[in-house]
Amino acid sequence: MKRIRLGVLTPSSNTSLEPLTCAMLHGLPGISAHFSRFTVTRISLDDSALGQFDDSKILAAARLLADARVDVIGWSGTAAGWMGFETDRLLCARIHEATGIPATSSILALNELLALRGFTRMAIVSPYLDDVQQRIQANYLAAGIEVVAESHLSISENFAFAEVDTATLDRQVAHVAQAAPQVIVPYCTNLYSAHLAAQWEQQYRIPVYDTTSTVVWKMLRMCGFDTAGIDGWGSLMQEGC
Repeated sequence: MKRIRLGVLTPSSNTSLEPLTCAMLHGLPGISAHFSRFTVTRISLDDSALGQFDDSKILAAARLLADARVDVIGWSGTAAGWMGFETDRLLCARIHEATGIPATSSILALNELLALRGFTRMAIVSPYLDDVQQRIQANYLAAGIEVVAESHLSISENFAFAEVDTATLDRQVAHVAQAAPQVIVPYCTNLYSAHLAAQWEQQYRIPVYDTTSTVVWKMLRMCGFDTAGIDGWGSLMQEGC
């Protein structure tokens, strides 16, 4: 069996996505994840925080992954949600140009999944500030997708996102589920939430597409791997079969 190496770009203060990504791949022989970090410590709409996502810094991290000869590079982050989806399309093209390795992102993968299912009514759960959450909602509305319910925690420190406990996440998901959206999206790769998706789907009978899982789904698909056999991480792994 050919070995598959997934390269994952990681915000420097993120402590959730690496263990969750490795857990998703556990039990898949010959598939491994390899991580490269760049500085992200705070999420807001001011120039300093937005500057953390300058392409030059991300490309430097991608070049380090290229040294490991990964098969695909995935940006496991959600900044395109508030910065505009085109930023991730351009970033992935530049990564490919700089490294010769195809690239994708959590948000490009999420949007592909929404299109596959024809979902136009979504709910978002996040730790973000009011204006960040509002910008995400506006960007989706412009793309023809209505955010019919949302819950956010008004936190800006990226490290603190991973400290949000399960009880809080459960309350957030319960709140947005009341609006009967077509899909619920935990919209932050530093929320420790991806492993809870299947549980929430069973409880509320609503698909849950966690942004830590979406990029793994797409990277595996880009490598020709059928994700349908991956259990316990929500229904999104069955998409694209």
